[in-house]
Amino acid sequence: MFLIRQHLVLVFVSTGIAVLIGVPTGILLSRNAALRSPVLGIANVMQTVPSLALFGLLIPLPFVGGIGARAAIVALVLYALMPIIRNTVTGIFSVDAAVREAAVAMGMNDRQVLWQVELPLALPVILTGIRVSVVICFGVATVAAAVGAGGLGVYIFRGLRQYDNALLLAGAIPAAVMALSADFLLGFFERQFDTKRIRSEQSRTSSIRKWVGVSAAVLLILLGVVLYRNTGVSSAGIAANRVAVGTKDFTESVLLGEIVAQMLEHRNVEVERQFELGGNLAHDALTSGKIDVYPEYTGTAFTAILHHAPITDPNSVYQQVRSEYGQKFNVQVSDPLGFSNDFAILVRAEDARRLKLKTISDAVRYAPGWRAGFGQDFMSRQDGYPGFSRAYGLKFSEPPREMDLSLTYRALAERQVDLIAGNSTDGLIAALDLFQLEDDKHYFPPYQAVLLVRMDTLQRVPALADVLKRLANAISTDEMRRLNYEIDGKKRDKKDVVREWLASKGM
Repeated sequence: MFLIRQHLVLVFVSTGIAVLIGVPTGILLSRNAALRSPVLGIANVMQTVPSLALFGLLIPLPFVGGIGARAAIVALVLYALMPIIRNTVTGIFSVDAAVREAAVAMGMNDRQVLWQVELPLALPVILTGIRVSVVICFGVATVAAAVGAGGLGVYIFRGLRQYDNALLLAGAIPAAVMALSADFLLGFFERQFDTKRIRSEQSRTSSIRKWVGVSAAVLLILLGVVLYRNTGVSSAGIAANRVAVGTKDFTESVLLGEIVAQMLEHRNVEVERQFELGGNLAHDALTSGKIDVYPEYTGTAFTAILHHAPITDPNSVYQQVRSEYGQKFNVQVSDPLGFSNDFAILVRAEDARRLKLKTISDAVRYAPGWRAGFGQDFMSRQDGYPGFSRAYGLKFSEPPREMDLSLTYRALAERQVDLIAGNSTDGLIAALDLFQLEDDKHYFPPYQAVLLVRMDTLQRVPALADVLKRLANAISTDEMRRLNYEIDGKKRDKKDVVREWLASKGM
């Protein structure tokens, strides 16, 4: 119920703000032809920007950006504006010119024509635009989970990562039901304001004003609650003893973030969890001060963030990452946590046994008859597919399918593809009976797990330095894979898994 409430608040606060902005803007455009084309053009462009890209662009912006509900609401408002503005203009222009002329002939001024004639007659068309905006926001709000805004997208992303259809449906079905219900309810209001069903002009105008007034009051109250509850989101560490812990959007990163969070809480530090941030949002949030710490991998930092060509010496990679992060971002790189999460080239275990595959080179001869599927990250990185395929001379029956990393595991298990690039510590490897091929040419750089921490936070919260010290070399590769399996394979709650592990380690 908590995630449903989050989803509803995101949608209705954002559409409410869009109504308060969009309807007056539409009225203004109906009166000012010079502004009409550029404003509608900008609104059209905003709807074409992919949602995750828009969330990423908002992160570094002060006041309106960051991570959490505030950034999500800003993005949703931008998506909701176009249908409302367009339908307001269209509704006003659709009023019969003869009706306007009659109103003017009765002695009405422009303001009276607008409020007593045009808006009442245009209201069904305006409500149609609001209905469209609400449905759009219900869909886009699921992506808001990628920037830590919560909502039903949390279930959907978890379901993809954990190969769990129940979680996927738990997120998708309520979102769809709520969208349809909102559409039906707004359709009911639209019918009530149909001029053919209203007896008198006076009662219609009164009803509109009451409905708009009550709706605006409720939405402003909701907005105030959301902004009050999220005042700490846009700037990490406002409180002297507060730490914002971020993670990327996969199981292992969330587990590591939860470990840090629980250790800090045990030391009486207030923790703000900003988990499951997609793409490079965690890095952007850290460098812009929206979070204080998040788990990363040296190979990823070295190639994807610092844009160096891959090298294979773990110590060289770690030392250069540590040096450059300090100089460029004022971020300290912790001691390694004790394990590496390398790229894992995976096939089905039954195929490995049948074809006697042990290394990637063993698979090269079969690749021309196989289909491959890789995550977007692997396809675009310097240490990803282009160099990997050249190093091993890999050629597949068709170009690799590029998809979400979580979906590659599902596609491999269901025989939609025959080879993928996963993560070596992923619990789904055991859960789905997959086999990791040995990187016998040592192509991939080392991916030692570390924690990236803002240096000003270390000075402000001494307990965080103690946590980093305790976690140095504390997690083995086998332990990390087992912890991931507890979540992905056994479907256990991450907080319980972390609590048990910390107790077993005396932490």
